[in-house]
Amino acid sequence: MNKYLESTDYIDWKTPEVLAQARSLSNGLSATEDVARVCFEFVRDEIKHSWDYEMNPVTCKASDVLQYGTGFCYAKSHLLAALLRANSIPAGLCYQRLTITDVPPFCLHGLNAVYLERHGWYRLDARGNKQGVEAAFCPPKEKLAFPIVTPGEADLPEIWAEPIAAITHALKQFDTYQALADNLPDVELVSAKK
Repeated sequence: MNKYLESTDYIDWKTPEVLAQARSLSNGLSATEDVARVCFEFVRDEIKHSWDYEMNPVTCKASDVLQYGTGFCYAKSHLLAALLRANSIPAGLCYQRLTITDVPPFCLHGLNAVYLERHGWYRLDARGNKQGVEAAFCPPKEKLAFPIVTPGEADLPEIWAEPIAAITHALKQFDTYQALADNLPDVELVSAKK
């Protein structure tokens, strides 16, 4: 579990601002699930999704997401992982492979998994709600932003301690929300079938 608690280049929870925000959110709370819920709701509701709000800059590090108050789903998941880890709650990163309009091309969508004693690993999606998208924290039931509906879409099974290279490369390569939206990262699915 230690790797899901570390402060890293992208999940930089030891930066003073992230640590202060994490402590502020958990102030007066003792139950892990309560802390996880308030951290999730803060990132979901208070950090604007860059595409929805047409906001720059493109952020990647948790501290930058907090500083600028915006991020794509990937960056928002970095901040949520940082806030949870700063509160000693193991948290990782998860990905879905989705379409934007129910037909290819595909792109990755970033979300989180948090370890809750009563439920084990629980996925949650702080992307940000809007019409047609309503993610919530209601363990043990998952209420993610997007269902898997189109052939070729998938829930990737891994829980990553660090963002995958395709994500960090895209977030560092493009300077504007529009440029990133035009070049969303994707991965090829590997089939177990021969």
